[in-house]
Amino acid sequence: MCATVVNVAKPATDRPKLPSVGRLGLVHRQAGADLDQLGWNTDAHVELLWSLSRAPDADVALRAMVRLADALGTGWAELNHLLLTDRALRGRLFGVLGSSLALGDHLVAHPESWRLLAGEVQLPTADTLRGTFTALAQDVDITRGAATAVPALRALYRDRLLVLAALDVASTVENEPVLPFIAVGVQLSDLADAALGAALTVATRAVCEGGVEPRLAVIAMGKCGARELNYVSDVDVIFVGEPIVDSSDGGSDDSLALATRVAGEMMRIASDAFFEVDAALRPEGKRGQLVRTVESHIAYYQRWAKTWEFQALLKARPAAGDPELGRAYIDSLMPMVWTACEREDFVPEVQAMRRRVVELVPAGVRARELKLGTGGLRDVEFAVQLLQLVHGRNDDSLHVASTVAALDALGEGGYIGLDDAANMTASYEFLRLLEHRLQLQRLKRTHMLPDDNDVEAYRWLARAAHVRPDGRHDAQGVLREELKRQSLRVSRLHAKLFYQPLLESVGEPAVGIGAGMSAEAAERQLAALGYEGPQNALTHLAALTGQSGRRARVQQVLLPTLLDWLSDTPDPDTGLLAYRRISEELAEQRWYLSTLRDEGAVAKRLMRVLGTSAYIPELLMRAPEVIQLYADGPNGPKLLDGDPDSVARALLASAARHPDPVRGIAASRTLRRRELARIASADVLGLIEVTDVCKALTSVWVAVLEAALQAVIRANTPESGAPARIAVIGMGRLGGGELGYGSDADVMFVCEPAPGVEDSVAVRWSVTVAEQVRTLLGTPSVDPPLEVDAGLRPEGRNGPLVRTLASYAAYYEQWAQPWEIQALLRAHRVAGDMELGERFLLVADKTRYPSGGVSAEAVQEIRRIKARVDAERLPRGADPNTHTKLGRGGLADIEWTVQLLQLRYAHKVPALHNTSTLETLDAIGAAELVAEGDVELLREAWLTATRARNALVLVRGKATDQLPGPGRQLNAVALAAGWGSDDGGEFLDNYLRVTRRAKGVVRKIFGG
Repeated sequence: MCATVVNVAKPATDRPKLPSVGRLGLVHRQAGADLDQLGWNTDAHVELLWSLSRAPDADVALRAMVRLADALGTGWAELNHLLLTDRALRGRLFGVLGSSLALGDHLVAHPESWRLLAGEVQLPTADTLRGTFTALAQDVDITRGAATAVPALRALYRDRLLVLAALDVASTVENEPVLPFIAVGVQLSDLADAALGAALTVATRAVCEGGVEPRLAVIAMGKCGARELNYVSDVDVIFVGEPIVDSSDGGSDDSLALATRVAGEMMRIASDAFFEVDAALRPEGKRGQLVRTVESHIAYYQRWAKTWEFQALLKARPAAGDPELGRAYIDSLMPMVWTACEREDFVPEVQAMRRRVVELVPAGVRARELKLGTGGLRDVEFAVQLLQLVHGRNDDSLHVASTVAALDALGEGGYIGLDDAANMTASYEFLRLLEHRLQLQRLKRTHMLPDDNDVEAYRWLARAAHVRPDGRHDAQGVLREELKRQSLRVSRLHAKLFYQPLLESVGEPAVGIGAGMSAEAAERQLAALGYEGPQNALTHLAALTGQSGRRARVQQVLLPTLLDWLSDTPDPDTGLLAYRRISEELAEQRWYLSTLRDEGAVAKRLMRVLGTSAYIPELLMRAPEVIQLYADGPNGPKLLDGDPDSVARALLASAARHPDPVRGIAASRTLRRRELARIASADVLGLIEVTDVCKALTSVWVAVLEAALQAVIRANTPESGAPARIAVIGMGRLGGGELGYGSDADVMFVCEPAPGVEDSVAVRWSVTVAEQVRTLLGTPSVDPPLEVDAGLRPEGRNGPLVRTLASYAAYYEQWAQPWEIQALLRAHRVAGDMELGERFLLVADKTRYPSGGVSAEAVQEIRRIKARVDAERLPRGADPNTHTKLGRGGLADIEWTVQLLQLRYAHKVPALHNTSTLETLDAIGAAELVAEGDVELLREAWLTATRARNALVLVRGKATDQLPGPGRQLNAVALAAGWGSDDGGEFLDNYLRVTRRAKGVVRKIFGG
């Protein structure tokens, strides 16, 4: 920092001391020389220098003054003299030069424009602006082309910006009146209107050359249409034209082609002289006609327009051109705006718009985005516009364009709380003020706050926004704290705006809420937010908040945010009902509401789960402690802390403490319920991969089987000891370690007599044990079922439930059918006597992996059975394209293909001795039995179908294999399957594409 002291003569003791460069906030090394060059180094300049020090960037302001003095030459003396006496001029000039490098450059290029800031300066009216710009546009010589008008128009526009900006920032330097935010936006919009009119005049003169002029109206959209424009912004427009009646022949001349030429020329002139003009909001966007008639616009909006296009029309306003035509456009289209919420696709389109707003901003800069970041300007504008669309049909007071005016009208109408409206308005105006200051600096379009490490940029922004130190923080520290506070307030109010009045509509109005909305308005609003049963939703809200006491008070605080999160889920109606049921079930558990209140991550994850899954809420009501695992731990969500081996040991130990098998199995069910809730919750939240889900579910099933088997053996073992050893062999998905939520446990029971015990006695005892295990586990329960299926045993359901190991060996050696050989490919010991189970697998290996390979006849029979399954097993009415198990390219196709390759090649490739489908696919690829590309198609199809099948159970709460058609349920399946969004259409397209490709591979392999 330069510490040069500017001293020419020693000041008198009764006069202010001339401040040092450092005390003036000047840090540039040239500052002292600049002051000397301007002659601002005498006692007479003390007050002027202190004014300079209060500029947002005193160094920039000083350098601009030096350049301006050079540009003025002899005219500098007049300005220098006035600066000593005119405090208002100092405030305006130093304020704007310290705030805007671009306007400083303009002033240097047009030095006499400083006079616009002297004396009594007032903002011109809209008519004055229009007249000034029109006069220039009519007088300028365009004989050499319309582009020759651009320099003069640009200079005039920058002059008017200079005056407005100077009045806007003067209060940062001197005690000048603060321009209200609304006044700045209105003046900028009026200035834009005048500029558009001038550009249209020049374009018409250039294109028509004195001939017939087209009827053309320019409709302002967006912030310009709402008269709340930024300093730098694209000006969104729509062009409306009409044919001209040619009086010479009484006919009609369609002049839309001419109007289109004029409109295009106008956009070029305006973009060169003033600001970017964007006509992308027109029907069909940039691909559509630039100019349409009113009738053409009406036809488009009646048939093709999307919800966002009606939302954009909220701010439509005639800005330039033919006023009668502009009014006809507004009068024709605005009635459609106020019925847009009745459109069938209104809710999904609104939800999609909300998602797009968030997705537009890269995660790395989201916290710096004033407009699109969380708690930013778009949050306010979107919420306000949605409420206007929902209630505007029934309330004309909401037919306003500006965000601030709409907030006021919504508060007065009882659609949002009066205090909330005031707070949201204050936050919105604060964020817009920062946006204005950032754009003024270089007259560039930006909504981005400085980087957190850029101290000087924050210091400048704080001073430009008139933020002062508060005793605890310097100015930039105060600004950072205020930004955090305002963003948090906007985020909180964003949900509260939608939902707090709904809560008031089912209870007593709170202070600052006003009269509240009617029941009909509440139902309209809930319907627009995605609730298909708004009356039921209001009933649930009344039940949650209607009682007195702590619980109701906490619910009133929680629900606005919870409902907002629920509205982003595929099924908010079911989610709200589930939340009510869980809240009533846990009414006496103080930790429940406290956790939701204090742990935002828990509440948000719970709402996503409840609005997606019918399977998990039933588990949570009986295992509520899992909700606490939704919190974040040191290594991520606590839902991921479960270890399958530890869970299995705990389950076995819990069951072993009970001598009664019924109570022992009940204890194991309790731990299973908790583990299922944990796994499923992590799955819906996208925290674990589908392969880990399958392994975890298999581990739980195996532990339950082992616990049940041990409990039944203990209860049935005589004092002399058990008459047999027994083992449980997992088959199918259980044997492959690939169970899903809806899978049964396919098993076979094998026994071996104890020494001295006859086979028949051992088998009878083992059958008793096996039947009790199946019965006790299969007892109806509110939990997901525990069905033990022994249908894959020799001879199927007609064969004995339990055989000795020797009996199995004899049967497989003499009588094994091809389907039984195929079933053995997934046999694996899972419970009971492990040594016996291992010996069973050695017997099975001789059948499933014979040394010479299976016969060609067996392979042909497998192909025949597969063809029969394809033709006969699909359920009546099922869609073969979307049945996850038996459909085209579904699980059965992939698994039969893998198993056929095992039957043909396992005797040559030991790596194929594997019960897992995915691991066997890896071995098939490594052995080059199938092209790697085909292996990848089969793997992708298996994973896709498994995710979909699991998701179906999570969403519907029961086992099913058929994907639903388009709608909420498919959207929920997409989300639960980890698609990344709840766009069911995209998910289904991907499923069909993946399975179609896999089916081609299946046909190739099964075709030989």
